Amino acid sequence: MTPTTVIAIGRQALEVMLMISAPLFIAALVTGLIISIFQAATQINESTLSFVPKLVMIFLVLLVAGPWMLTIMTDYVRQLFEAIPGLIG
Repeated sequence: MTPTTVIAIGRQALEVMLMISAPLFIAALVTGLIISIFQAATQINESTLSFVPKLVMIFLVLLVAGPWMLTIMTDYVRQLFEAIPGLIG
């Protein structure tokens, strides 16, 4: 296994990780932004007010995008396992 192969596998792993985590991060970011605008408008400084909606949104995104995320991850792992004989010998 050459250093180029190791770098390619690592790059692909990072791409898969970013692709899988992006929907969750975007949902948390948008929810946090909306809640912070609401808090600034109403001058409510309650920390749990931003935590609970973020948790709910992440759960909903997992319900909607979960099968897609699982498919991406299993495809990547399957590709890695199929490449093992070529990487060893």
